[in-house]
Amino acid sequence: MELLFWQLVYFFIKQRYRIVQLANDSREIWLESLENKHVPIVRLVRDDIDWSQWLKRDIEYAWRVAEQISKRRLGKFNKIVNIYISTYPPVDDWEFLIEKPLPLSQQRNAAFQTFLIHSGNIHISLQQLADIVQTPIAFPPLAGDRDPFFEAERLKRAILREAREQQERERRLFEYGKPVFTYIFIALQVIVFLLMERSGGSTNPDVLIQYGAKFNPLIQAGEWWRFFTPIFLHIGFLHLLMNTFALYYLGMAVERLYGSWRFFFIYFTAGFFGTLGSFLFTASLSAGASGAIFGLFGALLYFGTVYRHLFFQTIGTNIISLIVINLVFGMMVPGIDNAGHIGGLIGGFLAAGIVHLPNHFDWKRQMRSLLITVSIAAFGLYVGF
Repeated sequence: MELLFWQLVYFFIKQRYRIVQLANDSREIWLESLENKHVPIVRLVRDDIDWSQWLKRDIEYAWRVAEQISKRRLGKFNKIVNIYISTYPPVDDWEFLIEKPLPLSQQRNAAFQTFLIHSGNIHISLQQLADIVQTPIAFPPLAGDRDPFFEAERLKRAILREAREQQERERRLFEYGKPVFTYIFIALQVIVFLLMERSGGSTNPDVLIQYGAKFNPLIQAGEWWRFFTPIFLHIGFLHLLMNTFALYYLGMAVERLYGSWRFFFIYFTAGFFGTLGSFLFTASLSAGASGAIFGLFGALLYFGTVYRHLFFQTIGTNIISLIVINLVFGMMVPGIDNAGHIGGLIGGFLAAGIVHLPNHFDWKRQMRSLLITVSIAAFGLYVGF
């Protein structure tokens, strides 16, 4: 049964499930797939179960965990599967505990289904499990001279090694670059703010126009640089303070993730798209790094399209919540340039698609992102002028 346990773990890993939780003794493993929409979560337990009371308590524990998982999971699914591998079944009545799947209150029509696989029901249980995951389950026969114990140990070592390498690869993703331009951009916007205050005040419209704020008549007159210069201007100290904090935290994350030169491209492209959105939809004088900062949100969203599992396990839910809160806040509070925010968000997402992630190449996707970016920019400029 030890071999069967590790064979099943290996089977799910081959089906592009990944280990998300591993007990210290390696007897309990949770796996997750973002590709299998029917069964996104599988739990496997290797234990020789003597009594049904222990089984009942453990099922209740696992069901509560499944309830928490279903709360944070986006999208619908059919089942979370809980599998016990035991040499023999419990000595008392236990079948009624797994006879019916348990409902998951957070997901309509979703259920938590338990299997207890033992030496007397292996074939029928594997067939039932294959029907649920919608993939045939078959293991190659063990050669006559191979010891099942050593084969189980070999599989175990290979799986645990892959899990460690996976964690290391994922950790390195967030440490690719060092924050260089984040500090430079923060310093620039602080310096420009001080110069504006010295020249007559950052809330003075004449000063804002003099330093390059977005002003539609002058852009239409040919001052194209005003699509970029507003990124470093801020109207009042509170505006500067909020955007500086946002740039510090988001900039650090995005620059570490993408590297400095990709970050530079993303930030300026998002800033341009933010100003373009404001140029198209609002006639008022405006300035600020908000469009470029929303572009950093867009870059993180793009990361989520490449590493969905990692995105939602780390920053995903918080990032999506912050975007929604900020956009709703911008709609409710007058004076906030939501068109610039949305433009920056789109620009940052597309710019991240053009440069893609470090050490990753997807030329079709990158060329598609470039084509869409140029098309939107060209169309926006055509309409604006």
